[in-house]
Amino acid sequence: MRHHNSVFHGLQKHIPWARFNALVERYGADRRVRRLSTKSQFLALLYGQLSGAASLRELESVLASHQTGLYHVGARAPSRSTLADANARRPADLYGDLFALMVAQAGAGLRRKMRNAVRILDATKIKLTGLSDGWARFSDQLTAAKLHVIYDPDAGLPLSARTTAVTVNDITPAKQLTCEPGATYIFDLAYYDYAWWAGLHAAGCRFVTRFKTNTRLEETARLATAPGSNVLSDRIGLLPRRLAYARKNPMSDPVREIVVRIKTGKTLRLLTNDLDAPADEIAELYKTRWQIELFFKWIKQNLKIKRFLGTSQNAIRIQLYVALIAFVLIRMAHRAQTAIASPLTLLRLIRANLMHRKDIDALDKPPRNPKLDHRQIEFCGI
Repeated sequence: MRHHNSVFHGLQKHIPWARFNALVERYGADRRVRRLSTKSQFLALLYGQLSGAASLRELESVLASHQTGLYHVGARAPSRSTLADANARRPADLYGDLFALMVAQAGAGLRRKMRNAVRILDATKIKLTGLSDGWARFSDQLTAAKLHVIYDPDAGLPLSARTTAVTVNDITPAKQLTCEPGATYIFDLAYYDYAWWAGLHAAGCRFVTRFKTNTRLEETARLATAPGSNVLSDRIGLLPRRLAYARKNPMSDPVREIVVRIKTGKTLRLLTNDLDAPADEIAELYKTRWQIELFFKWIKQNLKIKRFLGTSQNAIRIQLYVALIAFVLIRMAHRAQTAIASPLTLLRLIRANLMHRKDIDALDKPPRNPKLDHRQIEFCGI
């Protein structure tokens, strides 16, 4: 009879273990560690994300019942106190680097010319309990972290992620990213910064965003619009030459304003530094921004990142990175098979069969009954 590894074991073939071990060595994560290796910590947290474990106590008891299965993947079941201590102390940047490696691995077969690459920037608030009060406190009513993501809508993958306190402005991490010349960056009003726009423009990037209602445009040219189009106006002009305190506006090159009417009847003023592309193309590009909102909704609902196994900033960062790694693993596993059409269906089947011995591409099929051997035939009286 053919041997099958567990579904959890099968998912791990997508993890670059040699590079993981190199990261553990580089960060010294296993130095003076006796009870729980970083690999065991990672696999325990990954199991928690895929299974939807809601607490350390639940994760401890479930993993203890699968001690043999964990042994075969080179891990051990931790106690909740040991795991909590590891989450608080092990370097979260190790998991951030692992996430970056896996994103590069997942997108290796999806490379396109950079002039066609689209990057969506956005951030989402993640509410925390009052136990995280020290670093994530915003007000008497809100304690939260913020997850900043750069998303590739064509690959359906987050390319980078960073966790901060909710008080950090969205534009702050954006200013630290390395621009990809030729790429198109799409973002909303939270990234309204003329100096940053000027940097993108100087680097040869295209950007699409929205005008604030009080921003004036000094019109220099008006472009024709197609009859019956949802594009109401299309014009080129200059942004205000001076900012507050008489500072010179660094975004001095011409920009373009495209006013479009969306399905709800609302009108949007879109802003771009692309003076040549059709207005409909710019409008469609901004429309893709909703894909990152769907991504945030997906991981919150299906990877259970509303509940955390720790309260410190380090523990929160580690769990968010592991959740993103789990998302990348699901996408890679989904692309490696053809039987299951939906990534969400695949995740549900993985969750239900996580420690069962099955092939991932056969999760939607009922188990096959082995053929009766001659001893079973005699026992049945046949």
